[in-house]
Amino acid sequence: MKLRRKHVVLFVILAVVLVLLVRAFMPTPMLVDAGTAELGPMRVTISEEGRTRVKQRYLITAPASGRLARPQWNEGDRIGRGDVLVRITPSPLGSRESAEARARIETAEALVREAEANVARARVEQEEAVSGRDRAEKLAASGSISRERLERAVHAATISERSLESALFRHRAAISSLEVAQAALLALREERGDAKAILSVASPVDGQVLRLFEESERVVAAGAPLLEVGDPGEMEVTIDVLSTDAIRVDVGQAVWIEEWGGPEPLSGRVSRVEPAAFTRVSALGVDEQRVNVIVDLDETPPELGDGYRVTGRIVVWEKPDVLKVSSSALFRVDENWNVFVIEDGVARTRGVTVGQQNGIEAEILEGIAAGALVILHPNPRIADGIGVEPRVN
Repeated sequence: MKLRRKHVVLFVILAVVLVLLVRAFMPTPMLVDAGTAELGPMRVTISEEGRTRVKQRYLITAPASGRLARPQWNEGDRIGRGDVLVRITPSPLGSRESAEARARIETAEALVREAEANVARARVEQEEAVSGRDRAEKLAASGSISRERLERAVHAATISERSLESALFRHRAAISSLEVAQAALLALREERGDAKAILSVASPVDGQVLRLFEESERVVAAGAPLLEVGDPGEMEVTIDVLSTDAIRVDVGQAVWIEEWGGPEPLSGRVSRVEPAAFTRVSALGVDEQRVNVIVDLDETPPELGDGYRVTGRIVVWEKPDVLKVSSSALFRVDENWNVFVIEDGVARTRGVTVGQQNGIEAEILEGIAAGALVILHPNPRIADGIGVEPRVN
């Protein structure tokens, strides 16, 4: 009996030693960072620096050569339509000056006719867009069209209304230029004793003095810029993007304006993508072809001024419910995208089809299902079939 008990004790000791040896020589699972493939919203944006600018601005120029009186306005002053901005004592009228004055009147008349045509066209486009919006709202109520199409129709109507406002502004400005040109010719011909009549230039719009080019009394030539006026309550943002990114930008896309100085981002929509690119040298000294994207703000805060630097994020793609993983989980094998999934403590390679990417997340079209545990930042030591263990944060 004692012998049997000794054998049992010896057997237990040998078994413990064997287990310890096996565990000692077994490979330890590699600790890895892991994430889950999940369903959720995803957005792809283009982020670039931009500048604010007053949408409707008007450059006041000298309608005739003469002596400019010292302006009574300062930059930032509020002005009303019809307020006298500058006064000029015209120089004596010669044959050349008379011809130039008449030519300016003819040019101003042509601009008025062009502005009237633009107003008529903008009015027709606005009526068509409003009708399209009304039809879209009725179809959306019955479920015949998607919400995205309704939003496009609503935005098209908003853009057309703003285009009509711009056309009306340019028409008023053209009429004002014609009146100034006519008054200049009249003042040049009027004489009171040995002095010429004083030519007064009035503001064509309500707004604010944005820039003052001449602050002192002096002789100016016809056409010299004197000051710039506009309404800062109507602001837009110009964002220059790479030409390769510009092809992905379309009118109506949502834009978020950040880093403007306020606590919350400002919302807006792309109103226009300029057709011509320009060259700009990057910080690295590389020539880049860039395109201006014009953004209409939904609301302009009073603190935002003309020419302020901002950062704009243009939403070029967005879906509310897609299967996505962290971009750090992706790696290529023979030009094909793959991920490592963790199954029963073992890493398994899975080929995936990738859709949109935004630098942080990637859309997965096929290859894995929602809820799959994937390895983040896979290193060269990880291979198919190796034991892994998710790191606990």
